Amino acid sequence: MHLNPTLGKRPKKTEGLFPVGDMEQVPSAGRLVQITVTEGYDLKGFKGDTPVTFIRAEFNQVVLGDSAKITVSPEGSAKYNFTSSFEFNPEGGITSDDLAHKPVFLTVTEVLPKEKKQKEEKTLILGQAVVDLLPLLEGQSSFQTTVPLHPVQGSPLETPRSSAKQCSLEVKVLVAEPLLTTAQISGGNLLKVTLEAAYSVPESFIPTGPGQNYMVGLQVPSLGEKDYPILFKNGTLKLGGEREPVPRPKKWPIANILAPGANNIPDAFIVGGPYEEEEGELNHPEDSEFRNQAECIKKRIIWDLESRCYLDPSAVVSFQKRIADCRLWPVEITRVPLVTIPKGKAGKTEKTDEEAQLSFHGVAYVNMVPLLYPGVKRIRGAFHVYPYLDSVVHEKTKCLLSLFRDIGHHLIHNNKIGGINSLLSKQAVSKNLKEDKPVKEKDIDGRPRPGDVQAPSIKSQSSDTPLEGEPPLSHNPEGQQYVEAGTYIVLEIQLDKALVPKRMPEELARRVKEMIPPRPPLTRRTGGAQKAVSDYHIQIKNISRAILDEYYRMFGKQVAKLESDMDSETLEEQKCQLSYELNCSGKYFAFKEQLKHAVVKIVRDKYLKTTSFESQEELQTFISELYVFLVDQMHVALNQTMPDDVQGTVATIYTSSEQLQLFAFEAEVNENFEMAAAYYKERLVREPQNLDHWLDYGAFCLLTEDNIKAQECFQKALSLNQSHIHSLLLCGVLAVLLENYEQAEIFFEDATCLEPTNVVAWTLLGLYYEIQNNDIRMEMAFHEASKQLQARMLQAQVTKQKSTGVEDTEERGKRESSLGPWGITNGSATAIKVEAPAGPGAALSILDKFLEESSKLQSDSQEPILTTQTWDPSISQKPSNTFIKEIPTKKEASKCQDSSALLHPGLHYGVSQTTTIFMETIHFLMKVKAVQYVHRVLAHELLCPQGGPSCEYYLVLAQTHILKKNFAKAEEYLQQAAQMDYLNPNVWGLKGHLYFLSGNHSEAKACYERTISFVVDASEMHFIFLRLGLIYLEEKEYEKAKKTYMQACKRSPSCLTWLGLGIACYRLEELTEAEDALSEANALNNYNAEVWAYLALVCLKVGRQLEAEQAYKYMIKLKLKDEALLAEIHTLQETVGFGNPSF
Repeated sequence: MHLNPTLGKRPKKTEGLFPVGDMEQVPSAGRLVQITVTEGYDLKGFKGDTPVTFIRAEFNQVVLGDSAKITVSPEGSAKYNFTSSFEFNPEGGITSDDLAHKPVFLTVTEVLPKEKKQKEEKTLILGQAVVDLLPLLEGQSSFQTTVPLHPVQGSPLETPRSSAKQCSLEVKVLVAEPLLTTAQISGGNLLKVTLEAAYSVPESFIPTGPGQNYMVGLQVPSLGEKDYPILFKNGTLKLGGEREPVPRPKKWPIANILAPGANNIPDAFIVGGPYEEEEGELNHPEDSEFRNQAECIKKRIIWDLESRCYLDPSAVVSFQKRIADCRLWPVEITRVPLVTIPKGKAGKTEKTDEEAQLSFHGVAYVNMVPLLYPGVKRIRGAFHVYPYLDSVVHEKTKCLLSLFRDIGHHLIHNNKIGGINSLLSKQAVSKNLKEDKPVKEKDIDGRPRPGDVQAPSIKSQSSDTPLEGEPPLSHNPEGQQYVEAGTYIVLEIQLDKALVPKRMPEELARRVKEMIPPRPPLTRRTGGAQKAVSDYHIQIKNISRAILDEYYRMFGKQVAKLESDMDSETLEEQKCQLSYELNCSGKYFAFKEQLKHAVVKIVRDKYLKTTSFESQEELQTFISELYVFLVDQMHVALNQTMPDDVQGTVATIYTSSEQLQLFAFEAEVNENFEMAAAYYKERLVREPQNLDHWLDYGAFCLLTEDNIKAQECFQKALSLNQSHIHSLLLCGVLAVLLENYEQAEIFFEDATCLEPTNVVAWTLLGLYYEIQNNDIRMEMAFHEASKQLQARMLQAQVTKQKSTGVEDTEERGKRESSLGPWGITNGSATAIKVEAPAGPGAALSILDKFLEESSKLQSDSQEPILTTQTWDPSISQKPSNTFIKEIPTKKEASKCQDSSALLHPGLHYGVSQTTTIFMETIHFLMKVKAVQYVHRVLAHELLCPQGGPSCEYYLVLAQTHILKKNFAKAEEYLQQAAQMDYLNPNVWGLKGHLYFLSGNHSEAKACYERTISFVVDASEMHFIFLRLGLIYLEEKEYEKAKKTYMQACKRSPSCLTWLGLGIACYRLEELTEAEDALSEANALNNYNAEVWAYLALVCLKVGRQLEAEQAYKYMIKLKLKDEALLAEIHTLQETVGFGNPSF
């Protein structure tokens, strides 16, 4: 409550504005803190603009002193030069905690002139200023500030002077030396807890009737292991009707501040924010409607208080350890009646004291784990309130005592809480008689203490039924009303420094640069060996042109007459005459001088000869070597100037980088890894600065399990661009596979810093932390990934809604309900712990067993078999590191070379609306062919609340089994996928590949035909067309084969598509079309023996003997493996009588 300024006697200096009766005496030893008020501005009084005023300084409920009486000038200023002080002593008296949350109050009072027969002066309070001493805990030994002077109600200061400036005081704070040591400043921390409000409170809370004190409290370590209580009192019950304004100021947790404006903490505001960005509960899209109703319409209790607590270095360690051990923090809420004691009935005080009791005792469980995330200093969110039950609170938080019931009465009895968190007047303390009464052996309502009941050691995580020995909810019926009303509190916890420092992006970039130095840019050199040779070529060309001009001048007419009849003797004679003329005219010497400089540059830059030779023999050897080089380069230059007309130019067909990538992919699928590597290397030779080419080649090496070479490729790509996210992630994946865990953390963390919205980066970082058994950081990474995925999907919905107009409310609600984040940090699902032995085979066997058991339950349903459990607050939250702990480094089964004829490893099945962070990561890993890493993510997807066995999940699982040639298991999973999404073209495409590889071409044909009949294409159609066309050729359905291969040629032409088309046309006796198609195939790849074989057949058919023999020769050279085709060629050769030179 706020006290109005009253007319009365000037209080004695030993009295203060706050109760001091039970206050401990300030110890005499300690360091002196001086507060000096130098001047006041824009002051005025009740009796005019030049009143007589004085200032009273108070701190910690103690009056520090009064200033002299100073007359205010007509301009409104007053020079007080008033100094007061108090002793700071950490061992007792004023401590760091007091400085943290208790300000100095400066009260300006006007002294009225004495009237007749008046013995003492009368005073009126004008206003109150607040000085925050927090800078002293930040290492400062002095600071100066101008604090506003807040007027009390009815004060003339409420109307500013003509200057329109708010009245203020100039204050200086000084200590002889810093109050905290350097170690305390660096190792300590400042904790700020802001209690905003409790929303949707029970209907039984009514603003009329007996007064109630609504309180919330929690405990934190302050001095080492010693707990420090933080209490928020005197909450204001308000009816609904409008939302609380934001931003609104935070208030001091101190009662009876005279000036209303002095309640507000300077520069501290409650700003609110979107629900989705909060760290607590009720932050899902489906909760927004309830939150909006509760915060606009329903009753609420408003505090808006901020309490601070200084944590010394030992308390910081204890705080961090307790968060890691307990995870959930109990925040209690209760209501205590304000009992009015009638005058003259003091004797009934003790009776009232016994009858007063806690009511509506509830508790909220605040998940403090995010404070252990690197770089996190603040958590804010809404937290459900549940009835306070000792066994449940102990099970969830390991807390044995209740702050209000077991601890609070001692503190209030000693008057230690009032001044710290909510200063109550003596009258208020006397009203709260409940808190002064020691707790008896039985609880307040008469039931046995929870300590007398054996608490359960474990509780089922999937049932709301209390275990035997747990008090039922009826033992706290008032607290149960919180659950029925949906009550929640909004709380903010903020630290001055993060408990776990986060590495800065600059440090991460430096570490990456140290591990993988960036490739230096190619320097443009004006000199060097290459330029020396180039200059030599230029001089040779210039001299050759000059000699040709001289030859034409001397023998041009003779050459024109003789033309081609010129014999060798004539040419020799002309040569002699030309040589004689050049020597006689001096042109030969000029040519030598012209060439001399270029030869010298070659000697210096090419052969690096800049010193004298040691011997004549060494000189002769070098001259011989130089002469050979110069003659060779002369021939090169002359050939460039005068090319041989006889040698015709060979037409080459340029293949693009995309075509080379397609050819490499075809070679992979056909298990021709040597050819695939050749194509990848050709792309690198063409564009060595293109990092995508390095990533593709590295992915190919991953498929063949050449991890060392894959690592080299990814690091090469990263050296080209150290900010490339995919390169960083793949370097991290390889570092994990090669067990270089320290490097992996640097790569993953750097990726999240460079692109904080990347879902895959956060998920891979979480998987890394899981390997390290770091549960808290794993939860942090998965939570961040879920938040980014949810934000992206919501943004996509908003964009779609704008483009399509207003959508149906019910459909929107359904979609929003499916967007819940992966629920580890929010405890939205129970987890299943799976300890897997090393190796992908073992990981898959665990998944197989789980799915086999689950499939029995799903025989009559097409719904996902994994059900999720909503988090029950009465269930203890367990650590979330409950998944597979091993990552395979070496495959026990055969390599992929023996079994990798499958769909493109980068097969993208499409991201559905209900995708998860793990399925996103699986898509990425499959795209880069990191199959060795996929098994771990599949286990998470299986157990993920928003995941579980889905069509996409079974498709990926089937593909991994196809890699191992485990066709039976792959078929089983594809059947499951078909049950879930029968119209998915990817399912039928993969089934077709499965049957094709297992030799069942009739079933494969049916699947392929079904796939291409869908309106929507499968994600990868290239090999579907290729293999369907091959089946048609086998079954001699040549027209269908021709149409199929023509579609493939239009979509993605390659050597194989043109070859298939050429074969179909040849079988249909369309020889011209067959030759054209085979020529296209040969142009794209002239190392395919089958192409040469069919070219030989076509040439034999049309009677071109020379070309038939050439094609046959190349077919034999490339070793055609198809014996039936070879026999067909031999038969046709015998028929036509040519085509085989060996006959």
